[in-house]
Amino acid sequence: MQSNFSEVFTAKLEQNLLRVGIVGLGYVGIPLMLRFHELGFSLVGIDSDEERVSHLSAGKSPIRHIAERDVEALSNASTVKITSDFSAVEDVDAIIFCVPTPLSLQHEPDMSFVRSAAEKVRPHLRAGQLLALESTVYPGATEEVFLGMLQDRGFTVGQDIFLAYSPEREDPGNALYSAHNTPKVCGGHTHTCGKLACLMYSKVTHKVVPVSSMKAAELTKLLENIHRSVNIGLVNEMKVIADRMHIDIHEVIKAAATKPFGFTAFYPGPGLGGHCIPIDPFYLTWKAREFGVHTRFIELAGQINSSMPEYVISKIIGGLNGHGKAVSQSNVMVLGLSYKKNIDDVRESPAIPIIEKLKDLGANVCFSDSYVTDMHGHYLPDGIENVECTDETVSNQDCVVVVTDHDYFDYPSIAKSARLIIDTRGRYARANPKVVSA
Repeated sequence: MQSNFSEVFTAKLEQNLLRVGIVGLGYVGIPLMLRFHELGFSLVGIDSDEERVSHLSAGKSPIRHIAERDVEALSNASTVKITSDFSAVEDVDAIIFCVPTPLSLQHEPDMSFVRSAAEKVRPHLRAGQLLALESTVYPGATEEVFLGMLQDRGFTVGQDIFLAYSPEREDPGNALYSAHNTPKVCGGHTHTCGKLACLMYSKVTHKVVPVSSMKAAELTKLLENIHRSVNIGLVNEMKVIADRMHIDIHEVIKAAATKPFGFTAFYPGPGLGGHCIPIDPFYLTWKAREFGVHTRFIELAGQINSSMPEYVISKIIGGLNGHGKAVSQSNVMVLGLSYKKNIDDVRESPAIPIIEKLKDLGANVCFSDSYVTDMHGHYLPDGIENVECTDETVSNQDCVVVVTDHDYFDYPSIAKSARLIIDTRGRYARANPKVVSA
């Protein structure tokens, strides 16, 4: 039976008859669905959020950087079904899970979304299907969640049903890399599982990177993001050192980056944001404890990065004091609320704790971010308004803080109108008397 089911799956894929189901229609699921649609696959998109399903079905993009025309084309296609009914997976050959994996309040992995999605598809599974998880998890998590469930249903994984892990590598707002040209790492529970998953993903992207197991693929994803976290932690610490020495860290990075080997440029900022870099390292530190390993290096980088909003606050207080102003009752505008420029994603954005702390200190705070029209379940203190960044609104502030350096901001005009600029992104030269580097 093993060869029969795998051969049927392969034949459907080669004949472009494979039907793909994507569970979780967010920052990862929607771009993946658009890529499969572009290639002519029949698709079922499933999300438990009725409002999101309604918006997508109406051709409305819930995410700013995903073009509405693309979502509209998806919703109008006869080969695409968007639903909140998980029984729809009965009709698909592959089920790809793209659901959130946040942290609990205790900074432990929250696998509830993965487990919930698995339980919802469980009654509707059939022989011959491939299940692939893309959400970031700790090594062994895919097996823990799915293997027992499939065996309880009477399936033999690798023979009559297939299980794989292939971590998402979505970078919102990146104009150079998307699903079609970003290599895809893939590991299966068995050799056949991995082979079928690699074949499927080879249709989506120009390069698939097979690894020996799901655990290897899971750890690969964590290494990618921990690598960034650690290096950003290093450069953030270097920024603080350089500032004390009255050296421009951005000048130093630019000079160091001219070395053609052995150096990769990372840039400091006000703290880490997004769903990956601030969260993923804790998935490994939590799992490592099970093996008696204390991940000191990873945790230290996390501590440095987590401390950066407080560092920014200290620079704001110092800058205002230098202008004879106390932070209490000062008017402060935060430029940019999303966690990175040119997108609308506010998850884990350092702008939020900066705003909260300024509010606690008695400042009159507002922010300006034309990308952010929906907080997507995140909250700011009462009374914090999103205002347009104009010469008038800037001139009314005692301090402007560049937290997220969207390209649409008119930085020369801001410099002319502002009394004081706290620059966390290196947009301004240190020699500008209005600018305090943070």
